[in-house]
Amino acid sequence: MQKPFGSLVRASTFSFSTASKAPTTSSQPTVGTAAEDALSASIFASSTERQENKPLFTLPRAQGTLESPWRDVEWTEEQRTSLMKTVSSYRQSCDEGTQARVLLLGPVGSGKSSFVSSVQSVFNGRVTNRAMVGSSSTSFTKKSFNIHGQKGEDPTGLVLCDIVGLGGEEMAGLTLHDILSVIKGHVPEGHKFSPDQPVRSETVGYVKRPSLKDKIHCVAFVVDASKILTYSKRFSITFQHLREHISDLGVHQVALLTHIDKICRETAKDVTQVYKSHIIRDTMSKAGDLLGMSTSYIVPVKNYSSELDLDQDTDVLLLSAVDHILQYADLYFQDNTPQDAGPKII
Repeated sequence: MQKPFGSLVRASTFSFSTASKAPTTSSQPTVGTAAEDALSASIFASSTERQENKPLFTLPRAQGTLESPWRDVEWTEEQRTSLMKTVSSYRQSCDEGTQARVLLLGPVGSGKSSFVSSVQSVFNGRVTNRAMVGSSSTSFTKKSFNIHGQKGEDPTGLVLCDIVGLGGEEMAGLTLHDILSVIKGHVPEGHKFSPDQPVRSETVGYVKRPSLKDKIHCVAFVVDASKILTYSKRFSITFQHLREHISDLGVHQVALLTHIDKICRETAKDVTQVYKSHIIRDTMSKAGDLLGMSTSYIVPVKNYSSELDLDQDTDVLLLSAVDHILQYADLYFQDNTPQDAGPKII
């Protein structure tokens, strides 16, 4: 039995170039090897060891806002409409019918499913929350959901996949081999993961020759801004080892910084202040250090949680994140498409 790579509280799937600091290796890793088992074992220590780990970061008590934003965003209804059209009309051209499949990876409770629900809410025209899929500590299901366009429109060209929640006290969860199998497209829809039954060629429904539409085209790491100070150095190693293996597969990666409203009062009151916030800027820098990637790959988001109605500025921030994701997912298609082809914008 392979040692689990990370703990997983639930696994559900819903239908972005590699960061400049991403670790690289000269050859692609071989999954299911002794080296992989050693990697899994070295990253996840006992609960006692984890409790002894000190937080990796500290943040200055910066308050107030900057005079000028460090990123420019148009907080208008016109921009919201433009972003919705961009996302709705996105189609890649290397394989007809293939949607951009994006895998969300992050710690338990980082806001992965909330992001999926929030994005779908924007297109639904009302706030909706999906029920959590999978609650057993030993069995987790792969299930896909398309991000649908507005009423009367075809589904968008985007599929968001939420499978793994890293961390926790137990050593049960997906192995590194299983995570990479999902990215490679070997894992069938509806497959139930179990730590004592890793994905292999004998697995029922195993996709031996995955096509482009079966694979993950981009990975988005999800980090909770309000918990950035609680992550230990071991967690940083976890993220960066994951990124190393994912990079070896040629899959581009970005990151989402969630729960920004929990760390900045000004942004909680007015989302348009997000890029003027000292604390959010500093937290994004810490997230970059945690993941080993430049902040240019990281975007902040505010998910819908207790709200009953949509908010224009929150929608703009969410849609900007989706547009960011699609740009990097499209790089994967460009890498696997003849040079004379490109994305289709209808």
